[in-house]
Amino acid sequence: MSKKKNATVPVVPVAADDHIAVFGAREHNLKNLDLQLPKNKLVVITGISGSGKSSLAFDTIYAEGQRRYMESFSAYARQFIGDMERPDVDKITGLSPVISIEQKTTNKNPRSTVGTITEIYDFLRLLYARIGVAYSYNTGKPMTRFSEEEILAHLFKNYNKKKLVILAPLVRGRKGHYRELFEQVRKQGYLKVRVDGEILDLKERMQVDRYKIHDIELVIDRIQVQEDARVRISQSVQKALQMGKGLLFIMDNDTQKVSQYSKQLMCEDTGLSYEEPSPNTFSFNSPYGACPRCKGLGTIYQINMDEVIPDHSVSINEGGLAPLGEARDTFTFKQVAQLARKYKFSLTGPISDIPQKALNVLLFGDENGKLEVDMDFESNGNGEYANEYEGVVNMVRRYFNDSSSDHVRSWAEGFMQLSTCPECNGARLKKESLHFKVNEKNISELGEMDLDKLQIWFRDIEKRLDNKQNVIAKDILKEIRERLQFLLNVGLSYLTLNRPTRTLSGGESQRIRLATQIGSQLMGITYILDEPSIGLHQRDNMQLIEALQRLKEMGNTVIVVEHDKDIMLHADHLVDIGPGAGVHGGQIIAAGTPQQVIKLDTPTAGYLNGKRAIPIPEERRKGNGKSLELKGATGNNLKNVSVKLPLGTFICVTGVSGSGKSTLINETLYPILSKHAYDSKLVPMPYKSIKGLENIDKVIEIDQSPIGRTPRSNPATYCGFFTDIRALFAQVPEAKIRGYNAGRFSFNVKSGRCDVCEGGGMRVIEMNFLPDVYVHCEKCNGRRYNRETLEIRYKGKSISDVLDMTVDEAVEFFQPVSYIYRKIKTLQDVGLGYITLGQSAVTLSGGEAQRVKLATELSKKDTGKTIYILDEPTTGLHFQDILLLLNVLNKLVDRGNTVLVIEHNLDVIKMADYIIDLGPEGGGGGGTILCTGTPEEVSSCKDSHTARFLKKELNN
Repeated sequence: MSKKKNATVPVVPVAADDHIAVFGAREHNLKNLDLQLPKNKLVVITGISGSGKSSLAFDTIYAEGQRRYMESFSAYARQFIGDMERPDVDKITGLSPVISIEQKTTNKNPRSTVGTITEIYDFLRLLYARIGVAYSYNTGKPMTRFSEEEILAHLFKNYNKKKLVILAPLVRGRKGHYRELFEQVRKQGYLKVRVDGEILDLKERMQVDRYKIHDIELVIDRIQVQEDARVRISQSVQKALQMGKGLLFIMDNDTQKVSQYSKQLMCEDTGLSYEEPSPNTFSFNSPYGACPRCKGLGTIYQINMDEVIPDHSVSINEGGLAPLGEARDTFTFKQVAQLARKYKFSLTGPISDIPQKALNVLLFGDENGKLEVDMDFESNGNGEYANEYEGVVNMVRRYFNDSSSDHVRSWAEGFMQLSTCPECNGARLKKESLHFKVNEKNISELGEMDLDKLQIWFRDIEKRLDNKQNVIAKDILKEIRERLQFLLNVGLSYLTLNRPTRTLSGGESQRIRLATQIGSQLMGITYILDEPSIGLHQRDNMQLIEALQRLKEMGNTVIVVEHDKDIMLHADHLVDIGPGAGVHGGQIIAAGTPQQVIKLDTPTAGYLNGKRAIPIPEERRKGNGKSLELKGATGNNLKNVSVKLPLGTFICVTGVSGSGKSTLINETLYPILSKHAYDSKLVPMPYKSIKGLENIDKVIEIDQSPIGRTPRSNPATYCGFFTDIRALFAQVPEAKIRGYNAGRFSFNVKSGRCDVCEGGGMRVIEMNFLPDVYVHCEKCNGRRYNRETLEIRYKGKSISDVLDMTVDEAVEFFQPVSYIYRKIKTLQDVGLGYITLGQSAVTLSGGEAQRVKLATELSKKDTGKTIYILDEPTTGLHFQDILLLLNVLNKLVDRGNTVLVIEHNLDVIKMADYIIDLGPEGGGGGGTILCTGTPEEVSSCKDSHTARFLKKELNN
C-alpha cells in the first residue's frame, strides 16, 4: 500500500509526551493517516456518514488498546480467551488503557434492568435486608421476633386449659422418601410424626412416596396447657425450636388448627412467620426472592382465546379451533368427534352454536380428564379404551412448556400473549419480600419511581429512620445517592430502576455506562464513545457535556465520535474526516480547536458557522385532507393521550427524552397499523379507539438495525436486485448453452460458488496463540465463484465484477436494463453511491443501513397510502447526510405518502409540515401533548422545551 501522506490542516501543537500519535492508519477506508490527539482532553471526531470516523476511533485506536491488553496475558492464557486482531496501522504511541462505551452493548436479557446494571438495586437489596421492617401480608401489621419466654407467655394467654400438640417442622414442601430421617428421630426416642397433616406412629423402615411433595413435622409433646406443666411445656418449646431451626408449630387438639411460632419474624395474630431476610430475599434473579409464578420476570404467557377461536362463525371442521386446524384423520380429531357425539353438537356448524359446557370440555378437558375414544381409525372396528383428553388450551400450554423444539414453541406462542403476572402484579418478587418496607415503601415501589423522584425520596431519609437504622444504613445510602446523581447528570432522570435494559435506546444504555464510569473514579484512561447524544433532547445536552468534562477532569482522555453541534463546539480538539464517504473519504480535512476548524472551508465548518444551514421550506404541506385519529392512549406514562395525524404530510414527534414519544408511536400506533395492514400479532399498548385506518394500506417501520448479521449479506441481496442480476446472467447465450439457471450465479449455492471458500471469498487460517488470519481464497482469489461461473460475462463483466462495482458504477452499467437500474438508482439517490453492491452488511454503519432500507422502500411501487415510521433517523448522520435524508423523505411525501418521524434534531424538526410535541418532562412528568401544528405555531408554545430551541433555529 502506498505510503504517500495526505495533506492535513496542521494540528494544535502539543508536547511530545502529552499526545496520542497514530502513524499510517489504513483500517477500512482510512488513507494511511498520521494523526496527533491531545491527552486528557475532550476530542471529537466528526465527518459525513461512512467517512471513516468509527474506523479510526474504534477499529484502530480502541482495537490497538484492546490488543495490547490481551498481549499482557501469557500465550497459555490467550489460547482460552482469544486474541485481538492487530489493526492495520504502523504505530500508535502514547496510548493509555482504553474503555469503549458503545451503543451496541445493550443487554437483551429480560432479567436485566437499569437497577441491576448500575448496581443501585444491589445496594437497595442490602438496605432492605438490614433495616427493612417486616409486615404480615395477612393483617398488614408489623411482625415481631419471639423469644422462648414470649412464645410460652403467648401459649398460656391464648391456649390456657387446652390440649396442644407441639410440633417441630423437619421438612417443608420437598420431595423424597425420608427413610433415614424417620429412622434417625425414631432412635432418638420420638414416637409420632405428622406427615402431610396426618399424625402417624413412627415404625421401622418407615418411608413416604419419594415423588410427591411432603411436609413433615416431629411430634415433640402432647400436653394440656396448665400452670403445673409450665416447666415441661417450656422444655418442649425449647426442644421444638431447636429441632425446627427456630420455628415450631402448635396444633389445637380439638380444632386441629395449626399456628406457627418463630424466633425469627412472626405475626402475633395469625402465627405467620418469615425467614430472616438476606439480600437474596429481594432479588428477582434468586429463587429465594423471585415470584414463584413468573420466576422473577414479572410477566407470564397466557392463552389468548381470540387466537384459539379467531372466528366463532367458523365450524371446527373448517379450522374454527385454530390450534387443531382443519379436519383430518388424526387421533385428536377422533377424540373431538367422540366429544361431539357425547355432547350432541355438530362439527360442521359454527362454534357459536356449541353449548358452553361442551365448549369448556373441548378447550379445557372434561370433568374427569378421561374420555372414551374410538380407536378404530378405519371406522370398521369397535375397540375402545380410556384415554386422557387434555383439551385444546392445555395442549397448547403443554407444547409451549415442554417442547424442546423452537419451532413447536414458536407455534404455541402464536396462541398466547404476554401478560402481567397476576400473583406479583409485575413486581417480580414473592409476596413476603414485598412486605418488607423502609419508610412505608417496599423495594418494588422504589424501583417504579422516576430517578429524579427517587433521589428526592432519599434526600432526607435519615430524618425518617430511627438511630439504629441510621447507623446501619449510613454507607449504603451514600453509595445509592452518588449513583443516582451520576444518572441524573447524564439526563436520565425519567428512567426507573425497574426499566428493562432491552427497552433502552442505544444512547440511553451508553449514557448509563458513562454514568457508571464516572462513578468508578478511574484515572489515566482513554474513553471512546459512539454518539452519546443519541436520544437526548437539546435541553439535556449541557448535562451530557458536563459529564464528559468531568470524566476529562479526572485525568482521562475522552474521544467522542459525534455529529451534535453543541458537543463539537465544546470540544478541546476537533477532527473532521472526509471529504466524502467510503472510498472518497478516509482523510483528515480539518483538525484543531473548534474555533480554528470553524474558519475553514469544509462541509462541517459550513454547518457550524451557519453558511451551509439546511433551508427552511417556504410552504408547509396541508396534507390530503384525510387523517388518523388515535384516542385514549394510556401505555406506560401516557396520560389518556388523543392525537390527530394529518395524512400526506411530513410529521415530526418531538419532546424531551422519556416524554412518551416511542410509547405513542412505536408501541401504540405502529402495532395498530401493522395489525390493520398485515394482520400482525403485535399487541399495542392500551388505547380507546382509532379512526381513519381505511386511509392506510401499508405501514413501514425503518430503523437502524443491521440489514444482515453475516458477512454474506450485502446491499444487493437485501434490496433484492441481485436476484434480477442473476436472472440476467442466466439469459446470456453462453449460460443458456451450458444450461445454467439463475441459481448458478448465487454464492450460496454449491453448483456455482468456489468449493474451497464456499462462496465467502476469504479463508480463515487458524493460528495457535494468535488471532485467526483472513486471506483471499487461493483458488478464486476472493471472487467467490468457480472458474466455469466466472466465464459467463454480461457486457464483458462477470458476476463477481458486478458485485465489486460501486453503486455509482452500477447505475451507469445497468442504465439500459430499466428494472434493475431503477432499484440501484435509489441507492444512489439516498447518498450511497460510494458503497459496493457486494459490500458486507456487517461493515455498514447504522446510518448507511437505514438508508439501504429507505432505498429498498423507495424502489417499490407505492399506492400513496403508505405511512413510513422512522425513530431518530439522524443517528450517525452528518449535517450533509441529513440534507440527503430529508430530500428522500420529502420525495416519499410528495408521492402522497405520510412520513412520521420521532426526532430531536432541529434540522429535521424545522422541515416538518406538522409537529406533535409531548412533555413537558420525561417519565411521570410527561405523557401529555403540549402543542401541535406547524413549526412556527409550535415555536410559540410557552410550556415546551422543544419550542424554546426551535424558535432560535427558525430565527437564524
